[in-house]
Amino acid sequence: MRFERLTDTADEMYPKAMELYGVSFPFHEQREGDSQAGIMGHKEYQFNLIYDGDEFAGLMLCWETARFIYVEHFCILPALRNRRYGQRVLELLKERGKPIILEIDPPVDEVSVRRKGFYKRLGFRSNGCRHCHPAYHRGYAGHDLVVMSCPEPLSKEEYNEFNRYLKAVVMEGT
Repeated sequence: MRFERLTDTADEMYPKAMELYGVSFPFHEQREGDSQAGIMGHKEYQFNLIYDGDEFAGLMLCWETARFIYVEHFCILPALRNRRYGQRVLELLKERGKPIILEIDPPVDEVSVRRKGFYKRLGFRSNGCRHCHPAYHRGYAGHDLVVMSCPEPLSKEEYNEFNRYLKAVVMEGT
């Protein structure tokens, strides 16, 4: 498994990556095209294609700071799901030696409960704070999500640092 970072929407793999992105996340959880293009060159943003050998397997769109890695979007090609790709990718990310933060839908249905279980098995812990992710689109409200982190739950100060970063840096220009 390896990451290949894209920094330009003109890359030949970008349309294929965005097609996967479009089918993997509901509209309200997706960046608009101009917003995505605008952050591609940000030094902390990583639009990573996931490869298994030469085979494109998915996306890991994350922000890496000096103190943590925030996974904004993560998906595996539907045909490759349930083959431990997600586990292997997260293990690769853990090798960077920083706390990893991600958000999931509240566990209220079978899919969201399974997703939370997947992350728990990989060492992620829920954080007890109420969290609302800002809206990606005008006219939409933010949406409640559960913050998970690895290897430990976030302290109140760590959560506040993450939430400030999310609002000031990640969501800038949306």
